[in-house]
Amino acid sequence: MSAMNIGIIGTGAIAPAYMEGLAHWTQDVKVIACADLNTDRAAAFAEQYGITSMRVDNLLASDDVEIIINLTIPAVHAKVTMQILEAGKHAYCEKPLAITLPDAEAVMQLAGEKNLRVGCAPDTFLGSGGQTARRAIDEGRIGRPVSATAFFEGPGPDSWHPNPFFYYTEGGGPMLDMGPYYVTALVNLLGSVASVAAMTGTGFDNRVAGHEGVRGQPIPVSVTTHAAGVLGFGSGAIATVITSFDVWQDTLPHIEIHGTKGSLSVPDPNRFDGEVKVWTPETGGWEPVASQHRSDIQRGIGVADMAHSIRAGEPHRASGDLALHVLEIMLAFDVSAQQEQHLAIQHGVEQPAALSPNL
Repeated sequence: MSAMNIGIIGTGAIAPAYMEGLAHWTQDVKVIACADLNTDRAAAFAEQYGITSMRVDNLLASDDVEIIINLTIPAVHAKVTMQILEAGKHAYCEKPLAITLPDAEAVMQLAGEKNLRVGCAPDTFLGSGGQTARRAIDEGRIGRPVSATAFFEGPGPDSWHPNPFFYYTEGGGPMLDMGPYYVTALVNLLGSVASVAAMTGTGFDNRVAGHEGVRGQPIPVSVTTHAAGVLGFGSGAIATVITSFDVWQDTLPHIEIHGTKGSLSVPDPNRFDGEVKVWTPETGGWEPVASQHRSDIQRGIGVADMAHSIRAGEPHRASGDLALHVLEIMLAFDVSAQQEQHLAIQHGVEQPAALSPNL
């Protein structure tokens, strides 16, 4: 099968990571063009990577491009993805799929009407860390999973990010920013979530930017910055999840899965690699699980998997359906807290298929 031609809309900070990652999957994808509202930035990016710079409307209209990767800011993810679909092209979006549930639902409805694919980051769960952990569970190394913990805690991007302001407006906050990595990892390991119960809050009403370009500027906070909740999975497993920008430092593990026969330590879901460890009563200690997966996987494997699956007529893994499920879960934290009740998740999803060894 020939490689599918790829275009990119948005040539900001994350775009180079996609170019580097996609270079490992030339049998499935070939990036040929890019576009950005900042045409000078797009031109410089195109020259750096040997591709063609276009205006956004010309890229959307190009007959040569089959998939467009949407690397715009979260607030316009849904709008740009729908423009891609209206242009008759498959779309792959940076996380999150949208910042409201109705917008995400509209994206998926349009994709269905157009018979087009939607993919969405994160695809980190397809790396060696996430897939090795998945294999350990599928092989029964810890028995039936009964509980899990997932923690992301830090002080926020105030001190180091050149534009920290959007992290504290609608579509920002630790849940929509970092939650996709953690919740997606849990769905990869445990399957679909059935319900959410949570409490959320805001630790600081105002913050101060620290990057040299914006140092000293106030950062008004209009989103919750600490979310703590419980996910009830369809399998019966229960996970405790915390995401926070209100913590100076912590020592909590990223993700642990606990089963009837042992426990599983899962590496940082914001990375593709990392050591997976299992503890069982028989060993009485944490032992590493050998990986059977490629160590060079980076951002872009979700795009490559989608392109391969389109050609093969198979479901892709980092799918729009998965992203819609994860978004509903994340948004449910604030709604559950406001309503002081458990919320049933309406958009279920099939657990993504595990990758074969050496992939």
